[in-house]
Amino acid sequence: MKILVELPELIEDTVMITPAVQNLLKYYKDADITFVGSSISTKLFVNDKKINSLVVEETRKSIFSLLSLFRLAKSLGEQDLVVSFKKDFYSKFFLFFINCEKKFNFVDNMENIHKVEKYNNFINTVLESDYRAGDLMLNFKPQWNKKSTFGIHAGSTYANVKRWNAKEFAKVAIKLSSKYDVVLLGGQNEIDICSDIEDELKANGIENYTNLAGKTSVPQLVEKIAGLDLFLTIDSGPMQIAAVYRVNTIVVPTSYEKIELISQWRNPWETIIYKHVDPYSEDENEDYIPRSEDVLSLFKF
Repeated sequence: MKILVELPELIEDTVMITPAVQNLLKYYKDADITFVGSSISTKLFVNDKKINSLVVEETRKSIFSLLSLFRLAKSLGEQDLVVSFKKDFYSKFFLFFINCEKKFNFVDNMENIHKVEKYNNFINTVLESDYRAGDLMLNFKPQWNKKSTFGIHAGSTYANVKRWNAKEFAKVAIKLSSKYDVVLLGGQNEIDICSDIEDELKANGIENYTNLAGKTSVPQLVEKIAGLDLFLTIDSGPMQIAAVYRVNTIVVPTSYEKIELISQWRNPWETIIYKHVDPYSEDENEDYIPRSEDVLSLFKF
């Protein structure tokens, strides 16, 4: 039995499909499994011995990429089952040219349920089964620290999301630095905001911090997050990684409309800092992004 699985592009979705993937692997215990995905998503499975092959595919979403998708589809050979956790045109194009009779693209049924359950329901439809969504799973060991460590992930893949500015993150880090060593985490997109946070820490005489933005591979990022004692993040891929290891996590959402549907799956140590009504506003329905004080109110000093 040969099975091809197309992964989501982003870390957050790739982590959230892992219960569904585990159910797929449970159903087809001895299958030859190939995962196709971005360089980011595939790296999350480099330690998974159940996966026979990882194929990196970086589609730039242009008409020129269709030829490379066609070539990749043909190079993968005959498959018995193809499952894609993507739903865009490029994924459908890719699947069309794969030599397989049974092909399934993820369909968002718009149900008001957690995204982990949406992905799991999709696999149940494929398998005609009724598996429950289990725990999130990544096969990396935590990198433990000698001292209690507080991690910050301040950025996002999307530059236009509503998020805290560097000073708000820095205020929390400065206050907690008396109890924790501080580590700033993120990819290339987070280098600038982490540098701004670092500048604030330096200006306030904080020395027990490390800025790792842009300096870790995906596996190293997972290991670092897994070993944290406390984590402050926006709703993002690192937030989902922290959920895998049940890290004590404080989430400042970029959007409150869907946060419950993408919150940490089965992490009892998650705290979401919800929006507040400004008591001084004339508009009773006006809301604003939480302040650093709202996070610090969780602690006793």
